[in-house]
Amino acid sequence: MSVQARRLAIFCAHLNPTRLPSDPPAPFLSPSLCAPHSDAQNRTLQDDCVFCNIIRGQSPSLKLYEDDMCLCILDRSPLSHGHSLIIPKSHFPSLDATPPSVVAAMFSKVPFISNAIMKATGCSSFNLLVNNGAAAGQVIYHTHVHIIPRKAYDCLWASESLLRRHVNLDDEKVSQLAARIQKQLLPSDMSQESKNENFCSSKS
Repeated sequence: MSVQARRLAIFCAHLNPTRLPSDPPAPFLSPSLCAPHSDAQNRTLQDDCVFCNIIRGQSPSLKLYEDDMCLCILDRSPLSHGHSLIIPKSHFPSLDATPPSVVAAMFSKVPFISNAIMKATGCSSFNLLVNNGAAAGQVIYHTHVHIIPRKAYDCLWASESLLRRHVNLDDEKVSQLAARIQKQLLPSDMSQESKNENFCSSKS
């Protein structure tokens, strides 16, 4: 299965989940390149990271935008004309491991960059997507955001024409779920954000 076909299958699964046949990712998209490891291995992993190499200018890319915190490039295996990626210049393996200040810097550029992409491609809409973790289809373990330009009836995802399958939960289960999430959001459980911020500061 080609990289483009694999990505399309993953994105389709988000809208209409089905079991995908196991298929190893293409070599340059191997999860092992940037997968989370111990601190002692971080330098080696960053040296092997596809996006880190692009940021250092050691691998080719078509850059659309760049500032002190992030850059935007055209995806090398696009799902649509103008499919682009916003990437932080610092290496973080996933969105939940990325400091809030870096996340804010990335997403604050979405309106500016997406408008330019839509005008250049003649598209009227776009999907904004983050694959966070292996089960969600992440294959490059360096945080990145997809901007996927869309046109009406482009049939990018066949499942968009189907009724989406909603999870049926009774009121009690929904209330219990909300309570569990709220508990995780209590100030005493926000230490990870501080750790992420300190990690980012120590790298600068």
